[in-house]
Amino acid sequence: MKKFLSVILIGIFLLSMSGVSLAQTEGKVGFVDLSKSFDEYQKTKDFDRELEKKGDAKQNQRENLVKEIRKMREEIELMNDKAREKKEQDIEAKIKVLQEFDQDAKAMLTKERDDMVRDILKEMNDVIQEYGENNGYSIILNDRVLLYGNAALDLSGEIIKILNNRYNKK
Repeated sequence: MKKFLSVILIGIFLLSMSGVSLAQTEGKVGFVDLSKSFDEYQKTKDFDRELEKKGDAKQNQRENLVKEIRKMREEIELMNDKAREKKEQDIEAKIKVLQEFDQDAKAMLTKERDDMVRDILKEMNDVIQEYGENNGYSIILNDRVLLYGNAALDLSGEIIKILNNRYNKK
């Protein structure tokens, strides 16, 4: 219980000290809705469309493999026992190819999506940091940690505008 009380007291002390130092800096404070900024960034929209096209292409390839397997299963009914056994082995091999294709396609698309998200979030972070430095902000918060924020302090629109302008110039 003493440990718990000590931790609370230290936390209150640190919060009060940070409040004092924040008041002394007299800087501006703002926040950014990262989800909204991410979703409304044109680069995100363009990449999502590109990724969707790649996903559709992979789906078409998958459907062709499934059609081949179905065709092989239909052919098996007309065969004698020896040929049937060979065809069943071919079907099992084709099913393994299909399973590997599914795993590889999913891994590739997931990796590409993760890389894109990481790149865009880094770019957003750089823009937010640059915006804060250029406009005299002491603190710019992520809206996810914000319990309340006056709409006048929301910088999301400005950040989205900067991101889209830079992207369109490229």
